[in-house]
This record gives sequence, C-alpha cells and structure tokens, in this order.
Amino acid sequence: METRNRGQGTRGATDAQGAERAQARASQWEVLAASPEFRRLITAKRNFIIPAVIFFLVYYFALPLGNGLAPSLMNTKVIGNINLAYLFALSEFVMAWILAAVYIRRANRVFDPLAAAVRKLAARMGIGA
Repeated sequence: METRNRGQGTRGATDAQGAERAQARASQWEVLAASPEFRRLITAKRNFIIPAVIFFLVYYFALPLGNGLAPSLMNTKVIGNINLAYLFALSEFVMAWILAAVYIRRANRVFDPLAAAVRKLAARMGIGA
C-alpha cells in the first residue's frame, strides 16, 4: 500500500502551519482566561475553597492538639467508655460530608452558572471541546 501526500505540501510547511494554529489557539485561551466571566468563576471558587480548607484543617488538627494540650478534657467520658476524643474523631467524618454537601450546593447555585457563561464565551470564540 502506498500513501500519498494529498495537497498538504511538504512536512516542514505543515509543521509551520501547525505551530501557527497552536499559537493562535494558545492566544485564544489567554484571552478567555483574562475574560471577566472566567475571572468571576475563579474568584468565586477561590472565595469558597480557601476558607473551607482553612476551616477543615483547623478542625482536623484540633483533635491531636486537644489530645496533646488538654488530655484530661479529651479523656472526659461522655457515654460509657466513649470519651470526647472518640466523639471528636468521629465528628471529623461528619464534617467532611457536611463540607462536601455545602460545596455541592454552592457549585449548583454559583459555580455552574458561572462555568456555563465561560463555556458560552469559549463557544463564541470558537474554542473548547
């Protein structure tokens, strides 16, 4: 079987054209990233994620710090042999689920509409999947 080059020119020419197209697409993505729609999406996500992460890290490290700095408090019996430290440790699982639910709610109400606006802008610019 023989393959033919059907009007695509020499390999060097197609490589140069491909590089130009890649450069044009990169500049389109840069314009999209600088757009107000994209900036609003990134700002909204950052304004939620950073405080949520800080809250969770403080909550997470409160257990080992509590055990180290206030062992008598954390050893306080609550129900039978179950002490405050065990309850706090279990509450970290609950807190992770609560944070996930809050994130999903925020994503549905805020992030998804902003992302839709970015997708519309990208479609108007002729980029995206």
